[in-house]
Amino acid sequence: MVKVREALQTATQRLGDRTDAEVLLAYALSKSRSWLIAHADDALSAEHALAYRVLVEQREAGEPVAYITGRRGFWSLDLEVTPATLIPRPETELLVELALEHLPIDADVRVADLGTGSGAIALAIARERPRAEVTAVDASVDALAVAQRNAQRHGIANVSFAQGDWFAPLQGLRFGVIVSNPPYIECDDPHLNQGDLRFEPLSALASGADGLDDIRRIIADAKAHLLADGWLLFEHGWDQGEAVRTLLRNASFAKVSTMQDLEGRDRVSVGCWSISKSCDSP
Repeated sequence: MVKVREALQTATQRLGDRTDAEVLLAYALSKSRSWLIAHADDALSAEHALAYRVLVEQREAGEPVAYITGRRGFWSLDLEVTPATLIPRPETELLVELALEHLPIDADVRVADLGTGSGAIALAIARERPRAEVTAVDASVDALAVAQRNAQRHGIANVSFAQGDWFAPLQGLRFGVIVSNPPYIECDDPHLNQGDLRFEPLSALASGADGLDDIRRIIADAKAHLLADGWLLFEHGWDQGEAVRTLLRNASFAKVSTMQDLEGRDRVSVGCWSISKSCDSP
Protein backbone atom coordinates (compact mmCIF):
# COMPACT_ATOMS: atom_id res chain seq x y z
CA MET A 1 0.00 0.00 0.00
CA VAL A 2 1.37 3.37 -0.99
CA LYS A 3 1.44 6.12 1.64
CA VAL A 4 0.25 9.70 1.19
CA ARG A 5 3.85 10.95 1.38
CA GLU A 6 5.01 8.51 -1.28
CA ALA A 7 2.12 9.23 -3.60
CA LEU A 8 2.84 12.94 -3.40
CA GLN A 9 6.55 12.46 -4.06
CA THR A 10 5.87 10.38 -7.16
CA ALA A 11 3.26 12.81 -8.49
CA THR A 12 5.51 15.80 -7.84
CA GLN A 13 8.29 14.18 -9.85
CA ARG A 14 5.90 13.46 -12.72
CA LEU A 15 4.25 16.88 -12.75
CA GLY A 16 7.19 19.01 -11.68
CA ASP A 17 4.86 20.89 -9.33
CA ARG A 18 4.24 20.08 -5.66
CA THR A 19 1.18 22.31 -5.41
CA ASP A 20 -0.58 20.57 -8.30
CA ALA A 21 0.24 17.20 -6.77
CA GLU A 22 -1.23 18.22 -3.41
CA VAL A 23 -4.37 19.82 -4.87
CA LEU A 24 -5.13 16.72 -6.93
CA LEU A 25 -4.58 14.29 -4.06
CA ALA A 26 -6.69 16.40 -1.72
CA TYR A 27 -9.42 16.36 -4.38
CA ALA A 28 -9.16 12.59 -4.86
CA LEU A 29 -9.50 12.05 -1.11
CA SER A 30 -12.06 14.81 -0.49
CA LYS A 31 -9.68 16.22 2.12
CA SER A 32 -7.81 19.50 2.64
CA ARG A 33 -4.17 20.03 1.79
CA SER A 34 -3.45 20.51 5.49
CA TRP A 35 -4.92 17.03 6.09
CA LEU A 36 -2.31 15.59 3.74
CA ILE A 37 0.47 17.00 5.91
CA ALA A 38 -1.03 15.66 9.11
CA HIS A 39 -1.64 12.22 7.56
CA ALA A 40 1.49 11.86 5.44
CA ASP A 41 2.09 8.32 6.70
CA ASP A 42 -1.48 7.11 6.09
CA ALA A 43 -1.87 4.46 3.42
CA LEU A 44 -4.05 5.09 0.39
CA SER A 45 -6.69 2.57 -0.50
CA ALA A 46 -6.36 0.90 -3.89
CA GLU A 47 -9.42 2.86 -5.05
CA HIS A 48 -7.97 6.20 -4.01
CA ALA A 49 -4.54 5.37 -5.45
CA LEU A 50 -6.14 4.55 -8.81
CA ALA A 51 -8.26 7.72 -8.79
CA TYR A 52 -5.20 9.80 -8.00
CA ARG A 53 -3.18 8.19 -10.77
CA VAL A 54 -5.92 9.07 -13.28
CA LEU A 55 -5.96 12.70 -12.11
CA VAL A 56 -2.19 12.97 -12.38
CA GLU A 57 -2.34 11.56 -15.92
CA GLN A 58 -4.91 14.18 -16.84
CA ARG A 59 -2.63 16.91 -15.56
CA GLU A 60 0.36 15.38 -17.34
CA ALA A 61 -1.64 15.65 -20.56
CA GLY A 62 -1.92 19.38 -19.91
CA GLU A 63 -5.45 19.70 -18.58
CA PRO A 64 -5.62 22.59 -16.07
CA VAL A 65 -5.99 21.60 -12.43
CA ALA A 66 -8.97 23.95 -12.11
CA TYR A 67 -10.85 22.07 -14.82
CA ILE A 68 -9.93 18.69 -13.36
CA THR A 69 -11.23 19.61 -9.91
CA GLY A 70 -13.90 22.02 -11.12
CA ARG A 71 -12.80 24.59 -8.53
CA ARG A 72 -10.61 27.68 -8.27
CA GLY A 73 -10.15 30.14 -5.43
CA PHE A 74 -10.49 33.85 -6.17
CA TRP A 75 -10.61 36.72 -3.68
CA SER A 76 -12.41 35.15 -0.70
CA LEU A 77 -14.49 32.83 -2.87
CA ASP A 78 -14.23 29.17 -3.82
CA LEU A 79 -15.63 29.14 -7.35
CA GLU A 80 -16.88 26.49 -9.71
CA VAL A 81 -15.11 26.64 -13.06
CA THR A 82 -15.68 24.64 -16.25
CA PRO A 83 -14.19 24.65 -19.76
CA ALA A 84 -16.93 27.20 -20.61
CA THR A 85 -15.22 29.77 -18.37
CA LEU A 86 -11.83 31.38 -18.13
CA ILE A 87 -9.87 30.21 -15.10
CA PRO A 88 -9.72 33.10 -12.57
CA ARG A 89 -6.16 34.21 -11.91
CA PRO A 90 -4.60 36.00 -8.92
CA GLU A 91 -3.53 39.05 -10.94
CA THR A 92 -7.18 39.79 -11.74
CA GLU A 93 -7.77 40.51 -8.06
CA LEU A 94 -6.08 43.86 -8.75
CA LEU A 95 -9.08 44.78 -10.89
CA VAL A 96 -11.37 44.05 -7.94
CA GLU A 97 -9.21 46.10 -5.57
CA LEU A 98 -9.25 49.12 -7.87
CA ALA A 99 -12.98 48.86 -8.51
CA LEU A 100 -13.65 48.85 -4.77
CA GLU A 101 -11.69 52.10 -4.43
CA HIS A 102 -14.36 53.73 -6.60
CA LEU A 103 -17.33 52.13 -4.86
CA PRO A 104 -18.63 53.63 -1.60
CA ILE A 105 -19.42 51.19 1.19
CA ASP A 106 -22.47 53.06 2.44
CA ALA A 107 -24.23 54.09 -0.77
CA ASP A 108 -26.26 52.48 -3.52
CA VAL A 109 -24.37 52.13 -6.80
CA ARG A 110 -24.74 50.15 -10.00
CA VAL A 111 -21.86 48.10 -11.36
CA ALA A 112 -21.50 46.16 -14.62
CA ASP A 113 -19.04 43.31 -15.13
CA LEU A 114 -18.58 42.57 -18.83
CA GLY A 115 -17.54 39.05 -19.79
CA THR A 116 -18.13 37.70 -16.31
CA GLY A 117 -17.23 34.04 -17.01
CA SER A 118 -17.36 32.21 -13.69
CA GLY A 119 -18.60 35.43 -12.04
CA ALA A 120 -15.34 35.93 -10.16
CA ILE A 121 -15.09 39.71 -10.46
CA ALA A 122 -18.81 40.43 -10.12
CA LEU A 123 -19.23 38.20 -7.07
CA ALA A 124 -16.11 39.53 -5.33
CA ILE A 125 -17.34 43.11 -5.76
CA ALA A 126 -20.89 42.21 -4.72
CA ARG A 127 -19.67 40.50 -1.56
CA GLU A 128 -17.51 43.49 -0.57
CA ARG A 129 -20.20 46.06 -1.46
CA PRO A 130 -23.56 44.60 -0.39
CA ARG A 131 -25.38 47.82 -1.31
CA ALA A 132 -24.09 47.66 -4.86
CA GLU A 133 -26.34 46.37 -7.61
CA VAL A 134 -24.05 44.31 -9.84
CA THR A 135 -24.98 43.14 -13.34
CA ALA A 136 -22.84 40.31 -14.72
CA VAL A 137 -22.84 40.02 -18.52
CA ASP A 138 -21.56 37.22 -20.73
CA ALA A 139 -22.21 36.13 -24.31
CA SER A 140 -21.97 32.46 -23.25
CA VAL A 141 -25.09 30.85 -21.83
CA ASP A 142 -22.96 28.08 -20.33
CA ALA A 143 -20.64 30.54 -18.61
CA LEU A 144 -23.58 32.46 -17.14
CA ALA A 145 -24.99 29.24 -15.75
CA VAL A 146 -21.70 28.66 -13.91
CA ALA A 147 -21.71 32.24 -12.59
CA GLN A 148 -25.29 31.87 -11.37
CA ARG A 149 -24.46 28.64 -9.54
CA ASN A 150 -21.49 30.37 -7.88
CA ALA A 151 -23.74 33.22 -6.73
CA GLN A 152 -26.27 30.79 -5.32
CA ARG A 153 -23.61 28.69 -3.61
CA HIS A 154 -22.21 31.73 -1.81
CA GLY A 155 -25.59 33.31 -1.10
CA ILE A 156 -24.72 36.52 -2.95
CA ALA A 157 -28.04 38.05 -3.91
CA ASN A 158 -27.08 41.52 -5.15
CA VAL A 159 -26.00 40.23 -8.57
CA SER A 160 -28.16 39.85 -11.67
CA PHE A 161 -27.14 38.13 -14.89
CA ALA A 162 -27.59 39.16 -18.51
CA GLN A 163 -26.75 37.19 -21.63
CA GLY A 164 -25.36 39.03 -24.63
CA ASP A 165 -22.33 40.52 -26.35
CA TRP A 166 -20.75 43.19 -24.15
CA PHE A 167 -23.25 46.07 -23.77
CA ALA A 168 -25.98 44.52 -25.96
CA PRO A 169 -28.21 43.44 -23.03
CA LEU A 170 -27.68 46.72 -21.16
CA GLN A 171 -29.56 49.08 -23.45
CA GLY A 172 -30.77 52.16 -21.59
CA LEU A 173 -28.82 51.33 -18.44
CA ARG A 174 -26.06 53.43 -16.87
CA PHE A 175 -23.58 52.48 -14.18
CA GLY A 176 -21.26 54.17 -11.73
CA VAL A 177 -18.53 51.62 -12.43
CA ILE A 178 -17.95 49.26 -15.35
CA VAL A 179 -15.32 46.53 -15.05
CA SER A 180 -14.09 43.89 -17.45
CA ASN A 181 -11.43 41.26 -17.94
CA PRO A 182 -11.86 41.02 -21.71
CA PRO A 183 -9.91 38.97 -24.26
CA TYR A 184 -6.63 40.76 -24.95
CA ILE A 185 -4.20 38.25 -26.45
CA GLU A 186 -3.10 38.62 -30.07
CA CYS A 187 -4.89 36.01 -32.19
CA ASP A 188 -1.60 34.55 -33.50
CA ASP A 189 0.18 34.53 -30.15
CA PRO A 190 1.94 31.12 -29.80
CA HIS A 191 1.09 31.03 -26.10
CA LEU A 192 -2.49 30.17 -27.08
CA ASN A 193 -1.20 26.73 -28.02
CA GLN A 194 0.73 26.22 -24.81
CA GLY A 195 -0.04 25.27 -21.20
CA ASP A 196 -3.45 25.84 -19.66
CA LEU A 197 -4.45 28.28 -22.41
CA ARG A 198 -4.92 25.35 -24.81
CA PHE A 199 -7.95 24.23 -22.79
CA GLU A 200 -9.58 27.61 -22.07
CA PRO A 201 -12.25 29.14 -24.35
CA LEU A 202 -10.50 31.00 -27.18
CA SER A 203 -13.28 33.60 -27.26
CA ALA A 204 -12.28 34.64 -23.72
CA LEU A 205 -8.59 34.94 -24.60
CA ALA A 206 -7.87 36.30 -28.09
CA SER A 207 -9.06 39.54 -29.67
CA GLY A 208 -7.76 40.47 -33.09
CA ALA A 209 -4.31 41.03 -34.54
CA ASP A 210 -3.12 43.27 -31.70
CA GLY A 211 -5.32 41.84 -28.94
CA LEU A 212 -7.23 45.10 -28.54
CA ASP A 213 -10.36 44.61 -30.67
CA ASP A 214 -12.69 43.98 -27.73
CA ILE A 215 -11.09 46.66 -25.60
CA ARG A 216 -11.71 49.17 -28.40
CA ARG A 217 -15.38 48.18 -28.47
CA ILE A 218 -15.73 48.43 -24.71
CA ILE A 219 -14.12 51.87 -24.57
CA ALA A 220 -16.22 53.17 -27.48
CA ASP A 221 -19.53 51.92 -26.06
CA ALA A 222 -18.90 52.51 -22.36
CA LYS A 223 -19.65 56.23 -22.55
CA ALA A 224 -23.31 55.50 -23.33
CA HIS A 225 -23.54 53.34 -20.20
CA LEU A 226 -21.61 55.34 -17.61
CA LEU A 227 -23.09 57.90 -15.28
CA ALA A 228 -21.48 61.32 -15.12
CA ASP A 229 -18.02 60.85 -13.62
CA GLY A 230 -18.42 57.08 -13.77
CA TRP A 231 -15.35 54.85 -14.00
CA LEU A 232 -14.27 52.25 -16.55
CA LEU A 233 -11.67 49.70 -15.44
CA PHE A 234 -10.35 46.73 -17.40
CA GLU A 235 -7.52 44.24 -17.37
CA HIS A 236 -5.09 43.95 -20.29
CA GLY A 237 -1.73 42.55 -21.29
CA TRP A 238 1.56 43.63 -19.71
CA ASP A 239 2.69 45.35 -22.91
CA GLN A 240 -0.61 47.11 -23.74
CA GLY A 241 -0.64 49.87 -21.11
CA GLU A 242 0.46 52.71 -23.37
CA ALA A 243 -1.88 51.65 -26.17
CA VAL A 244 -4.97 51.43 -23.98
CA ARG A 245 -4.23 54.73 -22.26
CA THR A 246 -4.13 56.34 -25.69
CA LEU A 247 -7.46 54.71 -26.59
CA LEU A 248 -9.03 56.02 -23.38
CA ARG A 249 -7.76 59.55 -23.86
CA ASN A 250 -8.81 59.61 -27.51
CA ALA A 251 -12.30 58.65 -26.35
CA SER A 252 -12.33 61.68 -24.01
CA PHE A 253 -11.86 59.77 -20.76
CA ALA A 254 -10.18 61.68 -17.93
CA LYS A 255 -7.97 60.61 -15.02
CA VAL A 256 -6.52 57.88 -17.24
CA SER A 257 -3.92 55.68 -15.56
CA THR A 258 -2.49 52.18 -15.54
CA MET A 259 -1.82 50.12 -12.42
CA GLN A 260 0.79 47.40 -12.17
CA ASP A 261 0.40 43.94 -10.68
CA LEU A 262 2.60 42.43 -7.97
CA GLU A 263 5.24 41.56 -10.54
CA GLY A 264 5.49 45.17 -11.67
CA ARG A 265 3.72 44.64 -15.00
CA ASP A 266 1.04 46.89 -16.47
CA ARG A 267 -2.22 45.08 -15.70
CA VAL A 268 -5.27 47.32 -15.22
CA SER A 269 -6.12 50.65 -16.85
CA VAL A 270 -8.81 53.05 -15.67
CA GLY A 271 -10.55 56.11 -16.97
CA CYS A 272 -13.33 58.40 -15.85
CA TRP A 273 -16.16 59.53 -18.12
CA SER A 274 -15.76 63.14 -17.17
CA ILE A 275 -18.80 65.30 -17.73
CA SER A 276 -18.40 67.55 -14.70
CA LYS A 277 -14.58 67.30 -14.94
CA SER A 278 -14.38 66.25 -11.31
CA CYS A 279 -14.10 62.44 -11.47
CA ASP A 280 -13.54 62.33 -7.73
CA SER A 281 -13.54 58.90 -6.14
CA PRO A 282 -16.15 58.30 -3.37
